[in-house]
Amino acid sequence: MAVTLTEEQDELRTTVRRFLADKSPSEAVRRWSESDEGHDPALWTRMAGQLGLQGLALPEEYGGSGGSAAELAIVLEELGRALLPSPYFATVALAGQALAASGDEKAKTRWLPAIAEGTVTGTLALAEENGSSRPEDIAATAVRRSDGTWTVSGTKMFVVDGHSADLVLVTARAHTGAGLFAVEGTAPGVTRTRLDTLDPTRRLARIDFGSAPALRVGPDGDASTYLRTVTDLALVALAAEQVGGAQACLDSAVEYARTRVQFGRPIGSFQAIKHKCADMLLAVEGARSAAHHAVSVAARNPAGLSAPAALAASYCSEAFTRVAKESLQIHGGIGYTWEHDAHLYLKRAKSSEHLLGSPAAHRARLADLVGI
Repeated sequence: MAVTLTEEQDELRTTVRRFLADKSPSEAVRRWSESDEGHDPALWTRMAGQLGLQGLALPEEYGGSGGSAAELAIVLEELGRALLPSPYFATVALAGQALAASGDEKAKTRWLPAIAEGTVTGTLALAEENGSSRPEDIAATAVRRSDGTWTVSGTKMFVVDGHSADLVLVTARAHTGAGLFAVEGTAPGVTRTRLDTLDPTRRLARIDFGSAPALRVGPDGDASTYLRTVTDLALVALAAEQVGGAQACLDSAVEYARTRVQFGRPIGSFQAIKHKCADMLLAVEGARSAAHHAVSVAARNPAGLSAPAALAASYCSEAFTRVAKESLQIHGGIGYTWEHDAHLYLKRAKSSEHLLGSPAAHRARLADLVGI
């Protein structure tokens, strides 16, 4: 994705930002985070009906707009900037991308049009009980019965919006190797438990599968290569969202430094605050560069995404956390209050930092990929 947006991409960013500023102010984010649903169903419907965001990066033949990873990244940046509590990340960035990349026409025809319409929510269940999301660590099992149907057994942790998703895509290991399996959220044998988490704006769940009926999605046999692509696409999507959150923290800190007066002058005129803001800017721009490069590769050649995804996942995760902490410091006492939004961004940053693996794990993988 080019650093300079096309006219259409710039208009997309402006439209989404204006929509979120109008429909999702801070007080609404807090209210939805505390609700039973965890989001506003009416806003979800408007996102699909008015803006077509759910189908933005899905193929036109399945009801989407035919956009690329670049357009999806723009939307995710804006959603991260607004901290919108929404099934969008789980449904579109995780489940939608996994289905679109599967090459499985039957699965795509069955679920992608409903995702594009906003009538179905989905998610991707990757992490095992030990927290690992790597394809080589899959412990859940899939068994093919004599009639050709599948069942899935095992436990998945930290499933984004897993407590409410209509469709759960589960990584599991069959006798032929690892694969991806689609399970209805309300299917028999599925037990979903909402987890107590640090970030109130993003719901996570534990899902236990006890011989739950499933459909295989994607390649037959060992689908480890496909699952790695699915994981990499998820990492890049999360990195884009983190860039948006980090930018919001930087903007808030700079604005406060310009307007907060101490000792008769704006605190932004003090050298220590200048240094903090400059360091934050470098972190945000570095994260943006890493994420944009990974998005560009995802749009052109997903098969070559592993190294860029690992780099973006590591750098963007730590950058968001660092910038969120510095923003809180610049705000001083007001930043530590419950009424201020600084703590919400810090909680999202720390939660996202380990959502799909730690920065250290991504760096270790990157080192292996480049032969260090």
